[in-house]
Amino acid sequence: MSRLIDHRAACSLRLRDSCASRAIAIVLTAAAISAAVPAAAQEAPASTSAEPAPTASDAIDLEAGKVPVPPPPAEPPLPQVDAIIPDAEFNSSIPSLDASADPELDKPLESIEAFERRVAEQQSGAKPEAGQAAPLGDPALADGDTAEEVGDAPVRDAELNAPLPPIDQFEVTPVQFAEDAGADEKNVEVRYRVDLQGLDLADKETETSLKGEFDSFSALKKGDGKAANTAMISARLTEDSQLMETVLASEGWYSPSIRTRLDAPADQANPEMSAVIAVTPGKRYVFSDIVLKADPTEPPNLVADNFALKVGEPIVAERVQGAEAKIAVALPENGYPFAVVGQRDILLDKDTAEGVYTLPVTIGPRGRFGGFTTDGDLAFDGDHIKVLARFKHGELYDSRKVDDLRKALVATSLFSTVSVEPRKTDSAVGDGTQYVDLYVKQDAGPPRTISGSLGYAAGEGVTAQATWTHRNMFPPEGALIGNAILGTRQQGAGVTFRRSNAGKRDRTFELVAEAFHNDYDAYSAYTGRIAARIARDSTPIWQKRYTYAYGVEFLATAETDYDVATGDRKRNTYYVAGLNGQVGFDTSDDLLNPTKGYRLTALLQPEATMRDGFDPYFRARLDASTYYSVSDALVLAARLRLGTIQGAGLFDIAPSRRLYAGGGGSVRGYAYQALGEQAPDGDPVGGRSLNEGSFEARYRFGNYGVVAFVDAGQAYRETMPQFSDLRYGVGIGGRFYTNFGPVRLDLATPLGRKPGESRFNIYVSIGQAF
Repeated sequence: MSRLIDHRAACSLRLRDSCASRAIAIVLTAAAISAAVPAAAQEAPASTSAEPAPTASDAIDLEAGKVPVPPPPAEPPLPQVDAIIPDAEFNSSIPSLDASADPELDKPLESIEAFERRVAEQQSGAKPEAGQAAPLGDPALADGDTAEEVGDAPVRDAELNAPLPPIDQFEVTPVQFAEDAGADEKNVEVRYRVDLQGLDLADKETETSLKGEFDSFSALKKGDGKAANTAMISARLTEDSQLMETVLASEGWYSPSIRTRLDAPADQANPEMSAVIAVTPGKRYVFSDIVLKADPTEPPNLVADNFALKVGEPIVAERVQGAEAKIAVALPENGYPFAVVGQRDILLDKDTAEGVYTLPVTIGPRGRFGGFTTDGDLAFDGDHIKVLARFKHGELYDSRKVDDLRKALVATSLFSTVSVEPRKTDSAVGDGTQYVDLYVKQDAGPPRTISGSLGYAAGEGVTAQATWTHRNMFPPEGALIGNAILGTRQQGAGVTFRRSNAGKRDRTFELVAEAFHNDYDAYSAYTGRIAARIARDSTPIWQKRYTYAYGVEFLATAETDYDVATGDRKRNTYYVAGLNGQVGFDTSDDLLNPTKGYRLTALLQPEATMRDGFDPYFRARLDASTYYSVSDALVLAARLRLGTIQGAGLFDIAPSRRLYAGGGGSVRGYAYQALGEQAPDGDPVGGRSLNEGSFEARYRFGNYGVVAFVDAGQAYRETMPQFSDLRYGVGIGGRFYTNFGPVRLDLATPLGRKPGESRFNIYVSIGQAF
């Protein structure tokens, strides 16, 4: 919308007016000419030499409008003027100041007291003697002071001399205000309607709705057809006529005729006034010539090829701004970091409704990437900035790669503010280019954060988690993370060292040490774990298409398992060592709330369990999901999961390493890990394979949404998914969308519910189910 307000800034125009050079004739009247003749020159003495009379050729031709003005004389003669009164006569007429002539001049001045008494006598007629109380009305002695420099005001009211009453007896009479005679009258309101005339033909010529643009900013429209009086409507009409001129100029009509009027109501039945804006757009201006003033570039015609305006097209402010912006972007992307697009000039001709467009462009030197310089409150040095850059020294400058570096710096979450800008070095490369250094201005932000989360799921209970992080304890980007979990089914604590961008952009190295206790229906475990991992992962800030991870882990765990021989649960100790590798491919548009695209993830885990011997086995899992936007509000989503364990018997594998189905991230409607083979005691024992699937319809309105879903799945003792005996769960969920992702609440019920299974299960977490 700003293009309407700033259209004149977008098109700095000069008007070529064909009437600007017309002469304006000035005709002097005879009276004006005669008034210009000085009277002194007419009364000059005969002895003074006079100017010669004008000849016939010098005559003043009033009707022709010609007034010849002769040049003035170099030294005009001045007349001799005698004194009117001689000095001697003037001095003799002034009387002398002598005490003998006026006795009053030699008398002493009267006292202040005598002067005040004389004035009082003259004003009131009283004649008080010295020491006598002053009468009422005596301006000098009203306060009893018989001698003062400034007299008192006359006292006409005896009450003014009366003593004041005591303060506790002083009464204040309440002030009575007259009631407003019009207080009960209703506010007067004038109703009106807006009648916009003459815009239809112009509106059809543009891709933009002129009427829509006008309605968006119209003062009359914002008034909703109501005003306090007709003067307010007239003021809105004036404002909207200027707005209409701006709207038309933004689309190329620079000489419109806009008239406004306020018509009285047509009849008493409809008291609305009519605010009329009559528009005659006139001719639409087009480009007659386009001149780009720029030095040669490499490749040739780089400026012209990226300039979208053409001769003959209408002069539209938005297209002008867009064309210039494209040049400003294209030049830095092709090796010209210091290019500057100058101030445009458009010369309009009213007679032809055409404009000549001129744009100066300063190309500047062509550059290649050089080194890095940095200062400010540093989070890390220039060597680590080089790790984050996706370009090498000597590559042709490309502003897109600079933007990518800026985003990578922001993604570290270590800065309050950070900026990257090119700087000249004047160091020639030898092929007509020069090196350009990148200057990084750092302002490190607070490195520590504390976060927490709270969730609930059937079978898992309530879980609260708290995390403390120092993101740069071991620079560069060496974070120390402490976390603790407290829940009804899970408790634990751990510490993690994480090095982000470890020697390479987007590569993360992690060391983890943790201890936790899980108490689920399938097993109870006390576990200690140490793991190392190198990964390229997606984050909410920086989502990646390709991801990978590989690592090693060691576990020591004491877990309960069903003992077939005794028929009860027995705690066994397992030592597990394993490798893991994961690859992923992601085309979705959002990590926590995808609306289109698909994802594929494959996990491979060769492991070995040491309990009564060495039992190696191989775990694998495949996850796939897809998302399709039916409309802006409705998204359809589906997922599939397959899993297998090969190489070991079911009870040779630690219960926590087996495969389970059921729960909020699996098959909703069932408790956590509840599906699969059940032991005689009614609790699950897990399996060596699984298959799961889900389908969701997600509907969003504003910051809220509803989801309908159906899940299916099962875990099996066999090593390959059987796709049989599937259990289904259906439900509905609510979503509250926030800046960090949707908050999810799902309510599900199992289909074909069996004894012991809950009728409803609730799941609360952050992010979509998949």
